[in-house]
Amino acid sequence: MIIKSRISLFMIHMALLLSSIACIIPIVLVLTASFTKESTILTEGYSLFPSEISLEAYQFIFNNPKQIINSYMVTIFVTVTGTLLSILVTAMVAYVICRKDFFLANKISFFIFFTLLFSGGLVPWYILVSRILHLKDTPLALILPYVVTPFLVLLMKGFMSTIPFALIESAKMDGASEYRVFFSIIIPVSKSGLATIALFSVLIYWNDYWLSLLFIDTGKYVSLQLLLYRIMSNIDFLNSALAVANTSSVVLPSQSARFALAVVAAGPMLFIFPFFQRFFVKGITVGSIKG
Repeated sequence: MIIKSRISLFMIHMALLLSSIACIIPIVLVLTASFTKESTILTEGYSLFPSEISLEAYQFIFNNPKQIINSYMVTIFVTVTGTLLSILVTAMVAYVICRKDFFLANKISFFIFFTLLFSGGLVPWYILVSRILHLKDTPLALILPYVVTPFLVLLMKGFMSTIPFALIESAKMDGASEYRVFFSIIIPVSKSGLATIALFSVLIYWNDYWLSLLFIDTGKYVSLQLLLYRIMSNIDFLNSALAVANTSSVVLPSQSARFALAVVAAGPMLFIFPFFQRFFVKGITVGSIKG
């Protein structure tokens, strides 16, 4: 019996080890490919151990470091500010609709769920943001559209529904106001759920290029993702022009630059995710059970 349990445990460990290796290898391949010389990729293909190391892809990307740094600052500001606002507003809305003594809770919940199925369309939304709210070419155009995400509201509602209602009643019997109950009781016991929606919000804001493409015309507020997309488009255009001109002596780092752009864009997220990991599983599983 002991031997069987040890064999089972060994098989589980091996399966987890192989799964971890399968997840790590693509990341390592992206990193090594970004440091591989373009001609080596074209002749030998991608490799975990490239025969020739080169920084030409990063040199090309950081040819104008001022613009890269500016876009990084814009994306960091938008991500931090938007995530904090999203956490606050999402938690407040979720708390209201999870209260059993609020007579409009079910109706508001259905309204939020309805927006997951139908939207007003791109044109009315663009007119609202640019013409009515006058947010075009401002950082608010990159922040406000994602402050309230229906999926995150419903996820947070499911998490807060697990909080005993007697806890709220006892606090109100002691004279606590609604704001005191929310900020002193609900928020501290909802750390796992808040960390989960914070991670989702960070990923939404950090990876977004769509809002910059729609509402930002000047280079001052261009997000990092849109800037990297433009760099890659410029590389493809220049390579096409060089191919038409039959200029074989000039080779731009097209393939290696794709991986270098992925490293530049995704690098910070690889360091942020471990801080949320211990809250993430609990928050998303509890929030998905009760909604």
